[in-house]
Amino acid sequence: MASPYLDFDRRSWSALRAATPLTLSESDLAELQGLNERVSLEEVETIYLPLSRLLNLHVSATQTLHKATDTFLGTLPAPIPYVIGVAGSVAVGKSTFSRILRALLARWPDHPRVDLVTTDGFLHPNRVLEERRLMARKGFPESYDVRTLVQFMADVKAARGAVHAPVYSHQSYDILPGEFQVVDRPDIVIVEGLNVLQTGDGQPGRSARMFVSDYFDFSIYVDADETDIEAWYVARFQTLRETMFRDPRSYFHRFSSLTDALAVDTARDIWRTINGVNLRDNIFPTRERARLILEKGPEHAVRRVRLRNV
Repeated sequence: MASPYLDFDRRSWSALRAATPLTLSESDLAELQGLNERVSLEEVETIYLPLSRLLNLHVSATQTLHKATDTFLGTLPAPIPYVIGVAGSVAVGKSTFSRILRALLARWPDHPRVDLVTTDGFLHPNRVLEERRLMARKGFPESYDVRTLVQFMADVKAARGAVHAPVYSHQSYDILPGEFQVVDRPDIVIVEGLNVLQTGDGQPGRSARMFVSDYFDFSIYVDADETDIEAWYVARFQTLRETMFRDPRSYFHRFSSLTDALAVDTARDIWRTINGVNLRDNIFPTRERARLILEKGPEHAVRRVRLRNV
């Protein structure tokens, strides 16, 4: 069976940049990167700029299509946000990727207002997860308030006014009561999360009427070998043990006193029992639903790009 994807190595993908200018500096890039992940300007030029150009063309074409529909219906133009979904495992680098992509897209003159929303804010609060005995399944499909997330996406696409997204704290490991991110009719919205390409609400035998991905204009899956992702997760855990976990307010403060060896064992156990299971059972199976797949090598650099052509 023929693949629905076109395959590109770094060199062939980089050539598609054409004349797209590099609009980020080293200092800009330093502020956008996550823990234990260093993205070079060369990586931005080779991988991100061609993608930025592709998305800019897609946004322009979609805006033109909306104008044609308004003309046909005889209605006033109503700018509808272009929505990009970004999926992938814990520790694969989705957040850094999304921040850099947002910065690049916001520098195109036709769509300067770009918002980034993470689906962490749509996790059920810890008290609900505890009541349902789901704390050990946090990040799995059933741990999300899918109905609220789908309604949020519907409201964003309706573009009738400001929409509020709950805010999640990685320090407290919980939703922040009364705090919201305001999304007010931007040109582009990037929605980043583990489960954004899934087609269900996490309840066995029951599917959601609408899925988050139904509202996407474009979708991206950040991919890597599980062995590499696990190594990145363990390295990030060790870094957090020396930084965020040292704060007494941190939910994971108890891990800050672990020895190096015990910290590695603990991180590997968490991966084995939670994150790895979620990746294999729920996240990875959605990869082929993405319009574009970025395949990373052991050093976090993208080595292959797959673009859906059919």
